[in-house]
Amino acid sequence: MKPLRAADTADAEDVAARAKQVLKDVFGYENFRGDQAATIEHVATGHDALVLMSTGGGKSLCYQIPALLRDGVAVIVSPLIALMQDQVAALRDAGVRAAFLNSTLSWSEVKRVEDAIRAGQLDLLYLAPERLLTNRCLELLDSAQIALIAIDEAHCVSQWGHDFRPEYIRLGELVTRYPSVPRLALTATADPMTRREIVERLHLREPRVFVASFDRPNIRYRIADKAKPRAQLLDFIRTEHAGESGIVYCLSRASVEQVAKYLDSHGVAALPYHAGLDARVRELHQRRFIDEDSIVIVATIAFGMGIDKPDVRFVAHLDLPKSLESYYQETGRAGRDGLPADAWMVYSLADVVQQRRLIDGSEADEAYKRIATAKLDSLLALCEASDCRRVRLLDYFGEAARACGNCDNCLVPPKEWDATEAAQKLMSCIHRCRTASGFGFGAQHVIDVLAGKLTPKVQQFRHDELSTFGIGKDLDVAEWRSVLRQLVMLRLVEVDRERFNTLVLTDESRDVLRGARRLRLRSYVKSTAPVRAGRRRVDKSRVTVETHDASISNPAVFDALREWRRAVARERRVPAYTVFHDSTLRAIANRMPRSLEDLRGVSGIGATKLERHGATILEVVVRAGHANAAGDGHIESPN
Repeated sequence: MKPLRAADTADAEDVAARAKQVLKDVFGYENFRGDQAATIEHVATGHDALVLMSTGGGKSLCYQIPALLRDGVAVIVSPLIALMQDQVAALRDAGVRAAFLNSTLSWSEVKRVEDAIRAGQLDLLYLAPERLLTNRCLELLDSAQIALIAIDEAHCVSQWGHDFRPEYIRLGELVTRYPSVPRLALTATADPMTRREIVERLHLREPRVFVASFDRPNIRYRIADKAKPRAQLLDFIRTEHAGESGIVYCLSRASVEQVAKYLDSHGVAALPYHAGLDARVRELHQRRFIDEDSIVIVATIAFGMGIDKPDVRFVAHLDLPKSLESYYQETGRAGRDGLPADAWMVYSLADVVQQRRLIDGSEADEAYKRIATAKLDSLLALCEASDCRRVRLLDYFGEAARACGNCDNCLVPPKEWDATEAAQKLMSCIHRCRTASGFGFGAQHVIDVLAGKLTPKVQQFRHDELSTFGIGKDLDVAEWRSVLRQLVMLRLVEVDRERFNTLVLTDESRDVLRGARRLRLRSYVKSTAPVRAGRRRVDKSRVTVETHDASISNPAVFDALREWRRAVARERRVPAYTVFHDSTLRAIANRMPRSLEDLRGVSGIGATKLERHGATILEVVVRAGHANAAGDGHIESPN
């Protein structure tokens, strides 16, 4: 390897000044956010780092700017083809020499990229870990000057994590091959154990750990009981997100297909995505979701890692994720542009049983199963919480917070009640049904006995003769299911998954049955949290910017800019947001620029984009402004 370059020993103030200049000239932003500046300075001067920054928090700048400050080509490890293609398109539009090597390229295109690397004509090269570790690729990099190595989605290295990919583990070998090259690992979520594992497995050298806030204040967290999930989802989308992009997560491929078909049949443009679909279909559906403004993708967790689409307005879960890390990672794909977004989930006792069955049935060792169970329990605690969801979520990642005012529990505080007597009735009924018959029964049968229902099964086992028959008529079925779910979460009742999901009392239940322990449980809520203020049921075909953002003073100009952006993206075959984010178009519409100088200060417009698009943008603004004024009977001269 060559000796450390000048940037490694440069004065920190000089590096900071150059970094800020690159931020403004290339990316069009005036100031760094959070730990970005410190991270960039640390990496640009040749040091290793672990960066934890929430989705949408600006992680990519933490390696893109050091790549432009240091000599040579920066190697960016990215797990998804779509992500690397979109990032390269955005960088090229900003005037950065970037490329990727993946299976979508023809042989002649691969050769052109390889020749550019050898000639020192690239600033950033995106690779999947599988390709990077091939002999051909490593020999190619040996012939080049490497500025840095950035490993995105680094949580994939953790066997305790939620997206483990075994090929990531081998990335630790790079320290031996390129000992003088600074490396940084980046992820949106990792608990302390996963952080330690990332550092150890990637052999980071005395890395500085940058942990930004995990808070996403623009996301509203909402969790409700699952009753009729498809109907609940449809009502949520129609009421609050008609005509907007969103992601719906389901546990199984069959559910994905059924939910997508259901939504589509009810007027929501929905597409399925799961590993069982043909690769070409998956690619088409993902591309439509990224490129278009109003597609809802219904998917298993096979979809989403690395999705850079900024205007996803909601992420919905129809099934329980397996951990708080998974939940945070998946919900974090909403609202990357900083505008209001929703994380909406419904779940039931059956979800809990299913997730615990998956843990018990895995081939992992007992240590892994204990950790997986603890992670699931933390998620269940969030679901059943009566206090602020955000406080609970951030506390899990070691971050203190105050009640947010932007989750269902803050907006409509749930009631708690002394459920000791109800719990005693339910647990007594479980015990008496088992004792009378010699074996256990499932939730529905126990609730039928409590409610005094003379079902064929109740009569068959003569459970109408039990002292607990009919003692629970004061609560309805949904309320009893809520009580039972919370008792399972508290480990007072277990579901015997090896014996047809029958209910079993735990040793801890004795204190409640004796009255030595009082229980306060969350009251059952029959509907999800109220809709966002100002939202209304709208016809999807008539959705305009006014339905979701009142901060735009010239919505007609904003709409015209979006149409222009869509045409540019279509012509160049890139996602619209790689041309400009909505936030940039909003700023233009509010500023109503009359000259290139007026555009120069707009966030998101760097020097190359100003030169490439500036004159056309001014034409769109003037034309749309005139048309809007004419409609009001008033035309203002652009001069």
